[in-house]
Amino acid sequence: MASRLVRLLACIVAAQAVGCSSSGKSDVDSGTVEASGGSGSGGATGLGGSFASGGATGAGGAGAGGTVAAGTCIGSALLASLGKDSVLVGASMEDATAAKAPFDGRYLYLSGGFSDGSSPCVSCASGCTTSGTSCANSAGGCAWWGCWQSDQVPPGQYVVDFVSKTEKSSPKQIPMFTYYEELQASKLTEGTSQVAAIADATVLARYFADWRFVLQKIGSHVALLHIEPDFWGYVEQLNADPHAVPAKVTTANATDCASYENSAAGVAKCMIHMVRVYAPNAKVGLHASAWGTKMDVFGNSDAKLDVAAEAQKMATFLTALGAKDGDFIVADPSDRDAGYYEFINRKTWWDATNATLPNFHQAFLWTKDDTRTVRSRSCSSATCCLDCRIFRVRRRLPLSPICPPPGRAT
Repeated sequence: MASRLVRLLACIVAAQAVGCSSSGKSDVDSGTVEASGGSGSGGATGLGGSFASGGATGAGGAGAGGTVAAGTCIGSALLASLGKDSVLVGASMEDATAAKAPFDGRYLYLSGGFSDGSSPCVSCASGCTTSGTSCANSAGGCAWWGCWQSDQVPPGQYVVDFVSKTEKSSPKQIPMFTYYEELQASKLTEGTSQVAAIADATVLARYFADWRFVLQKIGSHVALLHIEPDFWGYVEQLNADPHAVPAKVTTANATDCASYENSAAGVAKCMIHMVRVYAPNAKVGLHASAWGTKMDVFGNSDAKLDVAAEAQKMATFLTALGAKDGDFIVADPSDRDAGYYEFINRKTWWDATNATLPNFHQAFLWTKDDTRTVRSRSCSSATCCLDCRIFRVRRRLPLSPICPPPGRAT
């Protein structure tokens, strides 16, 4: 669980890290970005890319189905709702780094487990613990994100302050939160075994209460919310039909989830519904793990693999899970930077020339087909091109040969 460096926020645009400007062409520059920041979670190990830097792909927009008109991309409506018309770039980084370039957004992880008890604490200074550890500053603090600030301010101020900080930046930035709590909350081994926790009404009730608390702290502000990287991949590995994975949804949260089914799909759909209720101006998306089908597509070196078929499997799962209720999909090439793996003598670099596998074109194809199928839309090949900023920022690669010229899609 480590993630440091660029997560491409929300060009949540056409098909795969596809970025289109208002003119319909990809908005790409040749600069590089360095950033550091908080830890997070990525996907399968051994792939290329930065520390779990994921690109938010896919897009919202009114209606489902049909074909996007020429000159637009799948993400156009979502970008417009954010006051944007081109691919967004952001990172998890320190304040000083965020001030060095006109980033569109910043992200951080909320993880570490919950406060003890059935509901979030009302004070971090007294009576608040996580797994028995006091959240008071005098005791060294605790793992619960709600007390990741001075214990003299109300719980949850960490989120409030981050939203305020990004809004006051110049230019104004969009805050993004990756909610990665199910694993720690489950107290189970990472993998398919942790999925069992959603069938525990007590654990799931605390989970929903914590998620509601996050949303209440965001309130009416604009934000991007990324729900549970890795977890949905483990759900898929357990059963490709999320409706068949049991969960105590209605028992755990009768207030918000009474109309949702008692399954993993019910969990996802209710979490998205809660965003609409408690943080109505936020955009929300689920996570697509390229290894969820038990075939690690991003790490694949077999030219005979039917990448499109694997993307179709993922899209079918995400659709059943409730991804269409959200606004975007998030994908991550790796849980570590390829340079890190090189440091520990593991070669995971992707081929910059796209001549051998694994490479960028394979990742682009999977993400594009996955997103396009979930949205039941297509991007006009005459107006959209693949945007490689997510990969070039990490690897400092030139535009060619990874990105095709504007106006040509792959």
